Amino acid sequence: MSTFGQVLKEAGEFGLFQKWLLLALCLPSIFSAFNVIGQVFTGLSFPHHCNTDWILERGPNLTQERQRNLTLPVNKYGQYESCRMFTPVDWDLEAIEGYGINMTSECIHGWDYEASIEFSTIVTEMDLVCEEKGFIEASQSMFMAGCLIGSLLFGAISDRYGRRFATISSLFGLLLCGVGSAFSPNIYVYIILKFFCGVTGVLVMQATVIGIEWTGPSHSAFCTTMILLSYPVGLMLLPGIAYLISNWRTLQLIFFSPLILLVGLFYWLLPESARWLMTRGKKEEVQKELLRAARVNRRKIPQNLLDKLEIEGAGKKENMLDIFTTPYLRNRTLIMGFIWFSSSMLYYGLSLNVGNFGVNIFLTQFIFGIVEIPAVLSNFVLTQRLGRRLSQAGFLSFGGAACLLILAIPKDLPLVVTVIAVLGKYFVSASFSTAYVYTPELYPTTLRQNGVGLNSVCGRVAGTVTPLIRLLEVYHHKIPMLIYGIVPVIAGCLSLLLPETLNVELQDHTKVKKTKQERTEDDPAVDNLLKV
Repeated sequence: MSTFGQVLKEAGEFGLFQKWLLLALCLPSIFSAFNVIGQVFTGLSFPHHCNTDWILERGPNLTQERQRNLTLPVNKYGQYESCRMFTPVDWDLEAIEGYGINMTSECIHGWDYEASIEFSTIVTEMDLVCEEKGFIEASQSMFMAGCLIGSLLFGAISDRYGRRFATISSLFGLLLCGVGSAFSPNIYVYIILKFFCGVTGVLVMQATVIGIEWTGPSHSAFCTTMILLSYPVGLMLLPGIAYLISNWRTLQLIFFSPLILLVGLFYWLLPESARWLMTRGKKEEVQKELLRAARVNRRKIPQNLLDKLEIEGAGKKENMLDIFTTPYLRNRTLIMGFIWFSSSMLYYGLSLNVGNFGVNIFLTQFIFGIVEIPAVLSNFVLTQRLGRRLSQAGFLSFGGAACLLILAIPKDLPLVVTVIAVLGKYFVSASFSTAYVYTPELYPTTLRQNGVGLNSVCGRVAGTVTPLIRLLEVYHHKIPMLIYGIVPVIAGCLSLLLPETLNVELQDHTKVKKTKQERTEDDPAVDNLLKV
């Protein structure tokens, strides 16, 4: 009998077929960046104050500064109130200037924003300020909740109906919801569509699994790295497009309408994972896909090798419950799930705070995109040299330490804070890249997408609560960054309990003989540590 790995070597582990496939799989990551971080610009907020044009009826020649002095109260810092105004009165201008107005009220006639007239965001169009400002954080949390459900949903769909069906369905759903959100008549419809953008936006998860299942173990890290490199390309394109397009609805259409081309491309050209087909017992389809790959790679597979192709337990259906009933998979999931949670919390905690570091938001976002490229590349180098486990531990620990260091920097040094934040973004991006490489290698093919999806859920839980953690700054401004710093350091220490998977052949079923590296997971000390 021949194994799938032996036949794949004959077909070519990383030939022209895999290279073209890798190129295609990189494209969804760009749109994933638009989907995740795009609201930083479509929901951009500006300094604002109540519209007080009512006083211009009494004094049409008032300067802007004089108008504000007469109609807007100031706070204890000597700045004009953003959400309060002096109550309009039926006096002439001389009386208002002589006596002043003492009574205040909420904004009656809307708000004025300190932005160019043609610049329109969700915030300025729907007036999501003052008592309504929580809607932006709520929409981001709903998006992350959608990602959480999508990770579970498409993980199960992928393992049951195939990688190809799940990927195309996800792309098509994102096309509909992303474009549809540009036509939202109000914030409630926008939040609902944003939720479904999260459900269907699990593109990187789908792409990385297909990529590693079509390549040999020595090329799996490279394949995942290239897919992840496309994400920062999207992050760098994002501020440039947002800078040129001043209307948020047009910006949303530009972000997502090109997906129609990608859906068509994948429908006609995306192959099914032959490794997944093998676990479902579809031997003829496996042979067809492998012969197709060999033909593109200009290789020939010996017929006797194809005829003897068999995987023990082929056709046996497994589900997510098997992850929790299998001790070594349960242990891996508990640790890796916490790693995804901490990485996601730190990543979004920094990414969604780019406007609070005191430097131009377009420039900061562009730098954040650039810094992910060396982060992903260094992840590839270190995971190949030091292994997955040590790299994961190091990146998480240093990322958390960077956040803790920010707490020691005075607020009047925004450039220093931004530099350290960029350094933290570098480490957490490398940590995320390592997790995307590491996680699929920890699960068998029959449960791989379920396993990746389950861990991704943990990351989405963190993404959902991250905007809410920011609200804790009302108690003390250092609390959010303190949480962002401590949790990754703990996760970095726990990652040392995982097995090393560098250059280890992918596992196809749960019941297999374990390597020496994996036997540590049966150690009673590990089990006792993970018991609750």
